[in-house]
Amino acid sequence: MTMNRPVPLSTATLADLPQDILRPGYDRARLTPGIVHIGLGNFHRAHQAWYTHRLMQQGLAQDWAILGAGVRPYDAGMRDRLLAQDCLTTLIDLSPKGRSAEVTGAMIDYLPIAEGNAPLIAAMADPAIRIVALTVTEGGYFIDASGGFDATHPDIAHDVAHPGSPRTAFGAMVAALRLRRAAGQGPFTGLSCDNLRGNGAILRQVVTGLARLTDPDLADWIDANGAFPNSMVDCIVPATGPAELALAREIGIADAAPVTHENFRQWVIEDAFCAGRPDWDRVGATFTPDVHDYEMMKIRILNAGHQVLANAGELLSVPTIADCMAHPAIAALFRKVQSREILPHVHAVPGMTPTAYLDLIETRFANPAIRDTTRRVAFDGSSRHPGFVLPILRDGLAAGTPVDGLALVEALWARMCAGTREDGSLIEANDPDWSRLAEIASAARARPMAWLEQGAIYGDLAAVPRFADAFDHWLGMLWRAGTAATLAAYTQAD
Repeated sequence: MTMNRPVPLSTATLADLPQDILRPGYDRARLTPGIVHIGLGNFHRAHQAWYTHRLMQQGLAQDWAILGAGVRPYDAGMRDRLLAQDCLTTLIDLSPKGRSAEVTGAMIDYLPIAEGNAPLIAAMADPAIRIVALTVTEGGYFIDASGGFDATHPDIAHDVAHPGSPRTAFGAMVAALRLRRAAGQGPFTGLSCDNLRGNGAILRQVVTGLARLTDPDLADWIDANGAFPNSMVDCIVPATGPAELALAREIGIADAAPVTHENFRQWVIEDAFCAGRPDWDRVGATFTPDVHDYEMMKIRILNAGHQVLANAGELLSVPTIADCMAHPAIAALFRKVQSREILPHVHAVPGMTPTAYLDLIETRFANPAIRDTTRRVAFDGSSRHPGFVLPILRDGLAAGTPVDGLALVEALWARMCAGTREDGSLIEANDPDWSRLAEIASAARARPMAWLEQGAIYGDLAAVPRFADAFDHWLGMLWRAGTAATLAAYTQAD
């Protein structure tokens, strides 16, 4: 499957690719757009775009092509790379049994990145666009400590003051919906594809909440006529770096933005769309009236499980999630926290028990072909811990089930944010709020409660002795005895 000279990826060179690489069998020139996707990173291209591409391979969804979009200046680099190769993407499937590659073509353009987002607003105002989907990360939805819409954020204040030239994706959505309403058109469906419980409800909250600050009638119209289905998305997709670029070249493609991914995908979507949808269920997606139990299983076992592993891995200089699963102490931490403290708060879904899902996750995490770094997984803990870990902790406190392992997970995060590993090496900034976290983590070495007094993250948990005392114990031990000894103390206790 190797070539001496990789083929530069473009529409014109598809026929020149190695024969064992799958490629679009449809005429991309005949595709018309139906979806705008904001936040076009690796995950979208390995997941939602792949499902749409697979429909197109069957001769379906030809009017559901994707327009990529971004709202930040750094999105321009990805736009340039993808436009240079006609918005084609090489997906490299890294199964433990071997790798395979496929070029996908469901995306046909990437909108210009512009201050004020005029090109994005114009595209979303086009009635041909029936879905606006987003992957903007868990921390991108302007959620305050109570779970409500944070109307005080400076970016939201900007959009309120300048509704015609907004800064955020949500401000652009509101501006486009305003134009559609004025033109007598219906709204599009807003489809969040981020790892948030009730992501559709959260998207509705931020879009209608922002609209209400400038135009209450528009907010009511969106709320009554729009649709924001909840969804659960799942596929492990590492970041692209030199190794991934080299791998694409090794298989015969010069792709400036290839994507590697595991040999697993899942997409569960609430069937509540206001302007039609592709038949993604024909290619493996699940439509259901209730996504809650699916997302609970995935977010609690996989996403919270990632946080169990990543901070311990960072402290012990373990580079990848697969390496963490091969590390006896970290793997023992993972299994004990999952079995004792997470699984009791997860319900079965059709065809899958929590225990069976945990077994599946352990197999997926242990795949050595997936170079998913602990640094990537530990990134933005200030969003991921409140979103993934703390809801389980609160359920455990309410139910009277053990929480000492989850307290240790929080202590590991606090210790990691102090910025040094056990071997003395520095941990580079790894959170949008890193400077503040590092300062508090340093103070928490002498007074652990300083960490729990972050009300925006922990709320009232500092006042709950069963958690606060356990956290105090574990953080003190991490500093006194080190990470390895602390993990052993937890995993070897009855």
